Amino acid sequence: MKAVWYERNGPAHEVLVHGEMPRPEPGRGEVLVRLHASGVNPSDWKTRSGSRPMAAPRVIPHSDGAGVIEKLGPGVEASRLGQRVWIWNGQWKRPFGTAAEYIALPATQAVAMPDSLSFEAGACLGIPALTALRAVTTDGGVAGQSVLVAGGAGAVGRYAIQFAKRLGAAQVIATVSSEAKAAHAREAGADATIDYRGEDVAARVRELTGGRGVDRVVEVDLSGNIALLPQILAPDGICVAYGSTEREVPVNFGAMLLGGHAIRFFIVYELSAAARAECEALLARFLAEGDLRHDVAATLPLADCAEAHELVQSGRVRGNVVLTVP
Repeated sequence: MKAVWYERNGPAHEVLVHGEMPRPEPGRGEVLVRLHASGVNPSDWKTRSGSRPMAAPRVIPHSDGAGVIEKLGPGVEASRLGQRVWIWNGQWKRPFGTAAEYIALPATQAVAMPDSLSFEAGACLGIPALTALRAVTTDGGVAGQSVLVAGGAGAVGRYAIQFAKRLGAAQVIATVSSEAKAAHAREAGADATIDYRGEDVAARVRELTGGRGVDRVVEVDLSGNIALLPQILAPDGICVAYGSTEREVPVNFGAMLLGGHAIRFFIVYELSAAARAECEALLARFLAEGDLRHDVAATLPLADCAEAHELVQSGRVRGNVVLTVP
């Protein structure tokens, strides 16, 4: 099969190889998926660069993807053969991810998707969509709440805006860095946007919420925005953090204490079985209802994996980068 892999960490064009590898075989409880699309996320280029130890001497990158189940391992229901699926954790703690024509993985990690959903859109669900869903459903959910989505024009942010609105948030505010990104966030359903480069975020949040603050912040960079939390969170408000530029983050304990504020940390790769099942069920419902916007910003062929990594790393694209698998 055609695949892309690396055998050492380093720059994309130096270490990523496009070539032939043996096709995998599904083991017990596994399925073999013929991939049609592979999603590229920031964690993919960071892992390839060396942010985590290599999972094996040879690694096929990417955790997200979509395709068709072509072969079943022992113990898998026969009805799953030929099913269109999206994939999660394809390369998490495993050596071979979705940047290939085929992947064999546990059947639970290949989730049925509707015929109306493109493979390119399906390759955006594993990390961006599930991250956004967990961020708006944990700790009681967002019904009736005022929610601030940091980075509302990003891949996770756009999904978070849509999910918050669908789940009954009373107000969704998004921070952005340009008018083009503000329009992008409003298109997803944001009631208001704040340009964090040119506006006083805390003052604008207080203005938009009648001085109360927001009940929930969906945070992409906790270290960059930690100082804002006591100024923008309503009493007993929560920040749900799924990302941070720095590993260690100083907290103004006194201010957070007086506000009764909380910070919830999570990483989508390590969701509990119950949390993942809840998110998958909600996502299936939203996909069936239709009108969910999937932000595929660029598609490249599998052979251009290195270029795709550099594109995501550069931050030049607004949305998801997807490889198409011939």
